[in-house]
Amino acid sequence: MVKKIISLVTQQEKVVNEKLLNATTQDVKDLLKSYNNTVEGYDEKQVESSREEFGENILQHKKEQPWYKLLLSSILNPFSIVLIILAVISFFTKDYAAVSIIVFMVLLGAVLSFMQEYKSSKAVEKLTELVETKITVQRLDNHESIKMEIPMDELVVGDILHLSAGDIIPADARLIQAKDFFVSQSSLTGESEPVEKYGETLNERPKQALEANNLVFMGCNIISGSAQAIVITIGSNTIFGNIANQLQEKPVITSFEKGVNSVSWIFIRFMLIMAPVVLLLNGFTKGNWLEAFLFALSVAVGLTPEMLPMIVSVNLAKGAIAMSKKKVIVKKLNAIQNFGAMDVLCTDKTGTITQDKVSLKYYLNIHGQEDDRILRHGFLNSYYQTGLKNLMDIAIINHVQDSEQQDLFNNYKKIDEIPFDFNRRRMSVVVENTTNESVQLITKGAIEEMLSICTHAEYADSIEELTDEIRKEILNRCYEYNEQGFRVLGIAHKNLPSIDSVISVDDEQGMVLLGYLAFFDPPKESTKDALNALHEYGVNVKVLTGDNDAVTRYICNQVGLNGNNIILGEMVEAMDDAELKKCVEEVDVFAKLSPAQKTRIVEALRNDGHTVGFMGDGINDASAMKMADVGISVDSAVDIAKESASIILLEKDLMVLENGIIEGRKTYANIMKYIKITASSNFGNMFSILVASAFLPFMPMLPLQILILNLIYDISCTAIPWDNVDEDYLKKPKQWDASSISKFMIYIGPTSSIFDILTYAILFFGVCPFVFGGAYHTLDPAKQLLFVGLFQTGWFVESLWTQTSIIHMLRSSKTPFVHTFPSKQLIFGTTFGIIVGTILPMTGLGKTLNMVQLPFTYYFILLGIIIMYMIVVTNMKRIYIRKFKELL
Repeated sequence: MVKKIISLVTQQEKVVNEKLLNATTQDVKDLLKSYNNTVEGYDEKQVESSREEFGENILQHKKEQPWYKLLLSSILNPFSIVLIILAVISFFTKDYAAVSIIVFMVLLGAVLSFMQEYKSSKAVEKLTELVETKITVQRLDNHESIKMEIPMDELVVGDILHLSAGDIIPADARLIQAKDFFVSQSSLTGESEPVEKYGETLNERPKQALEANNLVFMGCNIISGSAQAIVITIGSNTIFGNIANQLQEKPVITSFEKGVNSVSWIFIRFMLIMAPVVLLLNGFTKGNWLEAFLFALSVAVGLTPEMLPMIVSVNLAKGAIAMSKKKVIVKKLNAIQNFGAMDVLCTDKTGTITQDKVSLKYYLNIHGQEDDRILRHGFLNSYYQTGLKNLMDIAIINHVQDSEQQDLFNNYKKIDEIPFDFNRRRMSVVVENTTNESVQLITKGAIEEMLSICTHAEYADSIEELTDEIRKEILNRCYEYNEQGFRVLGIAHKNLPSIDSVISVDDEQGMVLLGYLAFFDPPKESTKDALNALHEYGVNVKVLTGDNDAVTRYICNQVGLNGNNIILGEMVEAMDDAELKKCVEEVDVFAKLSPAQKTRIVEALRNDGHTVGFMGDGINDASAMKMADVGISVDSAVDIAKESASIILLEKDLMVLENGIIEGRKTYANIMKYIKITASSNFGNMFSILVASAFLPFMPMLPLQILILNLIYDISCTAIPWDNVDEDYLKKPKQWDASSISKFMIYIGPTSSIFDILTYAILFFGVCPFVFGGAYHTLDPAKQLLFVGLFQTGWFVESLWTQTSIIHMLRSSKTPFVHTFPSKQLIFGTTFGIIVGTILPMTGLGKTLNMVQLPFTYYFILLGIIIMYMIVVTNMKRIYIRKFKELL
């Protein structure tokens, strides 16, 4: 895999690799000197100088798409391409009016889609600034060397980086210090196993940069440990940047995109079949093949839902903006549908169910008595570690600072550390007492893991061998605290004879257990209500935590989850796939899970047909988030968690999540409204046109009239994204189902044809003969033209009324304007369409379109037809719902 990557490197990239390889064998002092830096870091002037020389830490391929490319992509969709082909054919047949209208329709859809895409891309760009990835560097501030957090794009070549577990490496860099530092390079090499990295200078230059164990690379994530590094290359000059520039990965096609594409081709195939049938039928029955051809072209245009790409784009963009106002940031627009379709939410316990405000309640010796020595050792361990400080570390530090006990660390200095990792579940620091020069190793971690490395305990004011009896007493006392919702960590130490050698994990043996620290993170007051609300919306919440079972059980029971039926990680490990598949359906709480076990549970749920969301904020959540249908993280999460997520919450609260789910379902609902209503309307028009073509001695509508009719209807539909959605529709997750569209077309579509045919009969045998004094065949040619004009005008108005009113009939499963109400925007859009279509025959444009003014009595007849139509459609809708259990 490495050779394949290196083979892609250009000449310019070889220069960059040479630079990286040279850094592997340079002494740290020489390396710092070559970048005009010291261990104290750059000052502001040096930062600007480096930025001028080497550029900014920005990947070129991430630059926003130019507006003209966005506009072109808005035009080049399947429907617009079909319309452009039809426009070209119309041009060669000299039907210039049709060309003008088709081009206008294409441009209208493209411009509206472009405006929404451009607006949403700018909005997402602004929103993502709220969750900007930050990194820690060493710099000079007013001549004082300090660690400071800066946005990743402000990093410059020569900067000194501080790296720790959970970070994503922001540039290619040479390590100068490293402690138990493991990095996943899978984004570059494809190798899943983490690689250990070191800070030592190499004696020999490796053949390839990716083989160097003292180099780290942009895009890789840190599994455990801590390190310092000097930035060598940034932005597009990194290995990651070079590959990204040459191998632009195509985004994965989501189920939502597949669904929209399948619907698009259903419409196109439908049009490609119908247009030739209409052409042949009219050609043979009317004898005028040119007129029949133009009519068939117009039918093809009328059957094309050219606004579908725009409606989808507007809905997604509107949904993303609405969700941002409710503290939910959408990184990937297409994730909105999956968010709304989610029926299982997997989440960690800390911060979502609990308050995320861990406080230190007790610091106890082995007998359960409060002891300041335990606090001191816990504080020294948490204060001096440089890795990822968790909530318990912060709780210990805050407790000491709040109680003004800073003298606990006045006489100590840090010598070394062994960072936390998820396998050991503990971390250690080595400190020296400057008063008596004694050195000790202090370790803090989960009580079971601490007992495994301790051989003695401070018991009854003396150091005793850790017998089974004492071990049992300790575990029982800790379990009692766990049962009350406390998280318990053990504290151990041992004296070190010397500090000359490097400390490693092997030194965490033969230690003396001092006591334990008890922490409490109470459940949020809003959690119970939030869980009930999510349950009402059809989302089953499952807790997947690495915490112990007793604490998890207590907290879950407090908020209404069944914490008594709990499965542990070791039990998950022992299950095969079939057993786990059954287990995840029956159990809602899992504890003491490893990252791999979390991922396996999510996979089991997905394989069982669920749409799964995973909410996490730690390194150990990243793989499960990638496995889920929708990865959800929070602004305060570690970098890799935010990068893995497609949805980011600005507030770690299940109630915020509920708001996002509702917006996701609203977006999906309004997309389906347009698709199903347009599909049924077009299907109904097919039958109407076929009947008219077979039995009428003239065209039921002129090609240009069909184009105008379609244009007015499409403009009315642009208001659908702003429509209201019924509360009960939002209660259940909705899966994308393209097959439901064809069923909807077959059941609902022909209903409109019944009233079209009724209108034909009333116009052909009633209204037109009454106005012109005889049947069509008995009139002279001049009156026949007027007869045809009146007929076509009458059907134009009726068709527009039925097409537009059907939006209100079918937008909800409830009775319109009685039990459900559309938005103001939709009322305005449909009213506007009906008014324009009704007055058009009375205008000069109407005359140009060969329309004639309808008799006033026709509108009373039309009103009766519309009322009957509404009654029949409402009944058909109920039959459909009874049979298929849903409408949209």
